[in-house]
Amino acid sequence: MSIIDKAIAAVTPAPSEEQRAEATAKARQMAAPGDWLSMALDHHDQIRSGFERGSAARTPAERIAACKDLALVLNGHSLAEELVLYPAMAQSGHKAQAGIAYTEQDTAKMQMAELENIDPADEAWADKFGHIKGAVLTHVYEEEHGWFIHLKKHGEHQDRLAARYKEEFDRYVS
Repeated sequence: MSIIDKAIAAVTPAPSEEQRAEATAKARQMAAPGDWLSMALDHHDQIRSGFERGSAARTPAERIAACKDLALVLNGHSLAEELVLYPAMAQSGHKAQAGIAYTEQDTAKMQMAELENIDPADEAWADKFGHIKGAVLTHVYEEEHGWFIHLKKHGEHQDRLAARYKEEFDRYVS
């Protein structure tokens, strides 16, 4: 972790597991089967599982396989958000939050690309993976705790958001 990353982490500590679980539960209460929020939350669950699998991996082959599986859902999910949900957030009065969300996801993609250049047998790989995990899970918390709640309450065209979100995710993952 860089000095800048450590400074940011000290100023803005990551939410606790309890806070994360509470945010997810509240967001789940607002979701309806098949809506964009339920799909996004399902993807968040898959992302959390992917990070757990990667964290538990011990051999280089296990680490590489876990990263490939994680990258598939992470990239499909992020692209669907970037093409559908973040523009809707901006249109519903959360322009600054949408900008932050784009930046965080671009950073995660760059970090995942850097991870590919680290020997998966090296301890530096686990350190980088842990850093990415922390950043992505904090991003997920921001979405579940506030950004997506606002969009669900105030965003227009909820049915179109669901159809477009699914379309973009499926386009990448298929």
